[in-house]
Amino acid sequence: MSDAARAGRLRAALVGLRFGSLRLRLVAVFAAVALTAAVSASGIAYWLNRDAVLTRAQNAALDDFRASMSRNVGSLPVDPPCDELQQAANRMAAGTQGYEVLLISTDADGNQCAATSDRDLFTLDEVPEALQKAVAKVRPLTAENRAGYHLYWQRTTVGGRPFLVGGAKMIGNGPTGYMYKSLDAERSDLSSLAWSLGIATALALIGAALLAQAAAGTVLRPVQRLGDAARRLGEGRLDTRLRVSGTDELAELSRTFNSTAEALQRRVEELSTREAASRRFVADMSHELRTPLTAITAVTEVLEDEADALDPMIAPAVRLVVTETRRLGDLVENLMEVTRFDAGTAKLRLDEVDVADMVTACIDARAWLDAVELDAPRGILVRLDPRRLDVILANLIGNALKHGGSPVRVTVRTERPADGPGELVVEVADNGPGIPEDVLPHVFDRFYKADASRARSEGSGLGLSIARENALIHGGTITAANRPEGGAVFTLRLPMPPDESADPESESEEGDR
Repeated sequence: MSDAARAGRLRAALVGLRFGSLRLRLVAVFAAVALTAAVSASGIAYWLNRDAVLTRAQNAALDDFRASMSRNVGSLPVDPPCDELQQAANRMAAGTQGYEVLLISTDADGNQCAATSDRDLFTLDEVPEALQKAVAKVRPLTAENRAGYHLYWQRTTVGGRPFLVGGAKMIGNGPTGYMYKSLDAERSDLSSLAWSLGIATALALIGAALLAQAAAGTVLRPVQRLGDAARRLGEGRLDTRLRVSGTDELAELSRTFNSTAEALQRRVEELSTREAASRRFVADMSHELRTPLTAITAVTEVLEDEADALDPMIAPAVRLVVTETRRLGDLVENLMEVTRFDAGTAKLRLDEVDVADMVTACIDARAWLDAVELDAPRGILVRLDPRRLDVILANLIGNALKHGGSPVRVTVRTERPADGPGELVVEVADNGPGIPEDVLPHVFDRFYKADASRARSEGSGLGLSIARENALIHGGTITAANRPEGGAVFTLRLPMPPDESADPESESEEGDR
């Protein structure tokens, strides 16, 4: 697998794990639903089992206590001696249910006797007062109530341990009996049940997460393929298509993408064909114009030389023909240059030059020395295409002289950031009114002229566009801005390899002015 493919998969994985992604939301929703269902089911199961376990233990103990009371206490006299009452309590506690017994009565002498099977564990203090009052209360006899006393019970906690306390009074003013049963075994069973249900809930949550992951993969895999295809389509690979299988909504989406991509490819091919035809037309037209234009230029040069000898009424017309012929020649050359850029045939012919000498030669060749201030230290040697740099400088300086105010200042320097390669920086600033904010984004557009805000230009509107194309082919940029103190400034930046800049400090005083 290539490094690019591995990087793409890693990027896709990170996108999938990003918070708020569809995959994460699907897993979260599945997990939340599973957790809610599992907790609800476990809670219901726990409370049903808890009630069943406690009710079973409670009923078994109370039924046994009632039967034991009738068997062991019912045979005692009305005021039994304390020793017989103690023996009855011991017999009752020896049953299979494992509860303690407390019997309370009065003997023949009227003394209260309390017999307990275990004085350290069960006394009257462990019996809730509400339960004592309920046991001692006499119920009126009715058709529905055939006994004056009933068996009552209550679950309580003593020292953090659960107990069942029950009590009843024998009919006929007999002894009162209480039972005291530990529910530790039931609590242990319920704790085990709770742990089991908790583990089941956790396993259900894990299973739901795995199921959600699988479902998310099934759902999102076509979406991811669609996203990759759209990305390739955006990168210009117009032959990108998706493999369609199935009849669901995702398959329909894939078909729609394929039809859209096919229509886009046809449209782009049609536009490319038209654009290529337009470029050929401009190139052919420019080429065909050069031959007659060359002849016309030669004639106009002769007419210009003889203009002073011509009739004063004819001389202005001759000068106008000369001027417009030169403009037409410049326009043809610019069109041919633009055509080469569009066709991708523009090539660089690199040579090492001193930038200060290049700027000076550009200004001198066009007789701009009196209108331009130059701050360019000698010794800045850069490897570039001299002809294209001259085109850039001529367009920038000429634009500043036409539209800005004199003097135009050209500044040359180098910049070397700590974390990147060095740059050659050329600034062309004028003292004019500046560039309107709505015009700034369009100054490098072809054939764009801001006639309403600046003096009318006699150019073709291609100069700045060609300057930018020449900068781009060098790997540089040109930007336009307004200076705070007034006027516009164009900044050319061209990259410089590490060994192509020199320290110009020693020669900075020799820069041409």
